[in-house]
Amino acid sequence: MPFDAPLKSARPSGPECYVGVLSGTSIDGLSLCLVDLSQPAPLLIHALCLPFPGPLQTQLRSLASGGEDNELHRCALAEGALGEFIGESVLKLLNEAGTTPAQVRAIGSHGQTIRHSPPGRETLGYSVQIGDPNRIAERTGITVVADFRRRDMAAGGQGAPLVPAFHAAVFSSQGETRAVLNLGGIANLTLLPRGGVVSGFDTGPANTLLDRWCERHTGRAFDASGAWAREGKIDVPLLERLLNDAYFSHPAPKSTGPEYFNLHWLQERGGEQIDGLPAQDVQATLTALSALSVANALQQAQPGTQRLLACGGGVLNTFLMEILQEKLPGITLETTDAHGVPAPWVEALAFAWLAQQTLNGRPGNLPAVTGAARPVVLGGIYPA
Repeated sequence: MPFDAPLKSARPSGPECYVGVLSGTSIDGLSLCLVDLSQPAPLLIHALCLPFPGPLQTQLRSLASGGEDNELHRCALAEGALGEFIGESVLKLLNEAGTTPAQVRAIGSHGQTIRHSPPGRETLGYSVQIGDPNRIAERTGITVVADFRRRDMAAGGQGAPLVPAFHAAVFSSQGETRAVLNLGGIANLTLLPRGGVVSGFDTGPANTLLDRWCERHTGRAFDASGAWAREGKIDVPLLERLLNDAYFSHPAPKSTGPEYFNLHWLQERGGEQIDGLPAQDVQATLTALSALSVANALQQAQPGTQRLLACGGGVLNTFLMEILQEKLPGITLETTDAHGVPAPWVEALAFAWLAQQTLNGRPGNLPAVTGAARPVVLGGIYPA
């Protein structure tokens, strides 16, 4: 996600003021938002993105890739460093917004996922997010809600995706069948059928493969607007080969991450075919993969969709959005901006909302999405 100028509204914070903090699977930095949740429609007060300091980013990416010695020690050091950075970043957000820590009820901190392994036939599964909430609470003087995923997994769920409950609360319509698409490192869909049961799942890669391939071949962290991909040509045989991966046809509930969809996966699936293509052709093909895997999943899971609301950093990739619209004829594709929530900040807002759910003793998961046995209150509370 590009680190643009901070977004700020003119309205001051209200009595139900929360901070949402998220670092996505791309591990490029923090998204932070200050939001008033005193009304049904969330009011975004201030938001900003802060890139990780180089050494911290290196630590986090090393942990996410795994396989190095002394991993437990390195994880503990990175967790503390990230907690300190989150605490400092929250104080920066509040200072820019003219808000004091005393005006904030809680911080909802998702932390950084360094490993996500959904339950299988022989394993319980686990999901690891780091960013020490104790340090965040100590540095800010604000109550922190964190570790959102593991309670859902304890109840038999995948622990992901968790944003559909927020999508349902904010974007549902009695008048039409909708879906919400989050284009982060991984893409996930929330299905909002008119008068039906909310469901959702991870569809596969959105930005994670695009970012890593772009970084490897251009040195840039991401392909701004998909401009580099536009220079290439979509290789149909390679695209079909990638789409033939079993994950795309696996039934929901399902969740995934860069532990699976990474450049090693790409090389294994593409083989010598990739080696013979210009790098920009592979980028174009990966962009089409992100779009088609979403389009195919939506058409199969909810063929009556009338409107698709997109959010996340991927909405800034105009090439990706154009392919997606082309593959979804008859469906109105627009960003969540059209519904009052700026697209880059939806996921950070969701974790502020989940923190409110937790403090109010309300469930934050949707069993139809994660596969959990029941709705549960998510996360641990770390008092100020």
